Amino acid sequence: MKKILDYDVTFFDIRSTKAKQFGFTLRLKNGEKLTCTGDEPFNPACAAHVAGSSWLLHEAFCLYSEREIFKPYEKKHSTVKEACELAQSLHIPNLVLWHTEDKNIGRRKELYTAEGRDYYEGNLLVPDDGDVIALG
Repeated sequence: MKKILDYDVTFFDIRSTKAKQFGFTLRLKNGEKLTCTGDEPFNPACAAHVAGSSWLLHEAFCLYSEREIFKPYEKKHSTVKEACELAQSLHIPNLVLWHTEDKNIGRRKELYTAEGRDYYEGNLLVPDDGDVIALG
């Protein structure tokens, strides 16, 4: 555990298939747990780190409907569908999607939110660069 900006942060190996990578968890001032799963699809071996999270930061390289165009699986990335299904299955109330292909960047928020609603019932956030998210 490390102390960063007055938060206790725990880093964990995401079991990357490309290179050594880490995710992290931290407790917000209101007691909620925030977890970032790193830059690859969720590895079930990391489930203990994600369990009980109120906030999940998860990469979503492209829309599931465009997986044949952008080939996220070849790049070891997730789609909006997989990230949303994961958050739904783990009962995580707040999901922040990040990491994207550039073709749809101007409409990313609209498109990712629309597709994500088919798989996730919680608070789905798709921030644009520079957006500030109020955590708890």
